Amino acid sequence: MPIISYGSALTRKAEQAPEAIAFIQNGVATDFATLEADSNRRARAFAKAGVGEGDFVTIALPNGVEFVESLFACWKLGATPQPVSPKLPQAERDAIIELVDPKLILGVEPGQHGGRASFRADHDVSAEDATKLPDIVSKYRMAICSGGSTGRPKVVVDHIPGQIDPEQPFQGRGPGSSILIPGPLYHSGPLINCLTVLLGGGRVVAMSRFDAQEALDLISEHRLQLAIFVPTMLLRIWKLPESVRQAADLSSLTRVVSSSASLPDWLQREWIEWIGPERVWEAYGGSERIGGTIISGTEWLTKPGSVGKATEGRKVRILDAEGGEVETGEIGDVYFLPPGGPGSTYHYLGAEPRRTPDGWETLGDMGYLDEDDYLFLVDRRTDLIITGGANIYPAEVEGALESHPAIRSCAVIGLPDEDLGATVHAIVDIAESTNVDEAILREHLADQLVRYKIPRTFEFVTELLRDDAGKVRRRALRDARVSAD
Repeated sequence: MPIISYGSALTRKAEQAPEAIAFIQNGVATDFATLEADSNRRARAFAKAGVGEGDFVTIALPNGVEFVESLFACWKLGATPQPVSPKLPQAERDAIIELVDPKLILGVEPGQHGGRASFRADHDVSAEDATKLPDIVSKYRMAICSGGSTGRPKVVVDHIPGQIDPEQPFQGRGPGSSILIPGPLYHSGPLINCLTVLLGGGRVVAMSRFDAQEALDLISEHRLQLAIFVPTMLLRIWKLPESVRQAADLSSLTRVVSSSASLPDWLQREWIEWIGPERVWEAYGGSERIGGTIISGTEWLTKPGSVGKATEGRKVRILDAEGGEVETGEIGDVYFLPPGGPGSTYHYLGAEPRRTPDGWETLGDMGYLDEDDYLFLVDRRTDLIITGGANIYPAEVEGALESHPAIRSCAVIGLPDEDLGATVHAIVDIAESTNVDEAILREHLADQLVRYKIPRTFEFVTELLRDDAGKVRRRALRDARVSAD
């Protein structure tokens, strides 16, 4: 089938199967005819607010059908949706809006951003015309925020236009597949997966907030074929009582994908043993799309710890701090080059890319390649802890800590030390009903880590340290503790 606009893909499905279910959340189902009509209504409301071809629309809405309608409303006008967390502090949202200069802001009170056009989350569009709009293709399909944890935010403008072949397979499935989206739609992973399944005429089941038990129940109830998780979610599911996990009916699943952060090896093995290696996948990449990898559980068993090979014609290499290539198996900075060359996949608002003179670019991660060009990640360069001359990667220590059943989440950071340069400090989130102390955790780690990697100090908290997208703000945690001294 020829490539068509995102708006036309939705219209096509609404005309072919108007009563087919497109989106489900909190038990409420929306069919394709309703999604099409309400997207058209929103598009006309947006147009009256001044939105047109090439404009940005900032979407500060929670997961829900209104979010999805707003995406399609933007594309039907040739505009670019620019989602942000609805919980974003005013100062951070102000900084993003200054960068993006959107024609419309959704999910805020009018007047909250000066004279900019704004709609509240419950803005009523029911009186607008629901008929089909003229066909148009957005130049950029989306603009995703990144970097808010390290200072001034930046926005990644994706250079893929708003068009697709709706018959193309996705995640090993043909058109009409079904997927669980447990993460926030303002992040690129959940958004792209939700979008692609809908454009292929499939069914999306979204969660308002992740809950491990509910995720299993939704997969079973709706006989879902795909699910995309971050490692924190996979960990919380694994830590459910074994009787609960074994009772879950996951027979409909063909693929569970982990993305957004490193998946600890032990947790990868647990999932492989539970549902089978052919159904466990791990993906690595960034919103910039300069590079990416994917690996199945079957392949992973032959290359344990790897995130796979570069995909879609992209190239990968490892460079040292001076920009020179390292030997096979040696750790360095991971650099990518997309097939279209530097700058072909995105551009930043509010930042400049880190590129070598010949155009290779890094997402900030460190790792190595083996003799078969499989990529192995170790951590982010900015999170590396150097203590007494030894390199310690927080992700490795966090993975070992989180294998303890009482730990819900954790963050490992380096604190300044006059003698060693830095010491390893673990911030540990434990269930309130448990009696886990430092001695118990040290004993737990003794069989998994060499002595110098075991945290020098522990701090116990009872709030989750990672957000719904599996992100942890290590720099912010470190800065707060350093400034408090």
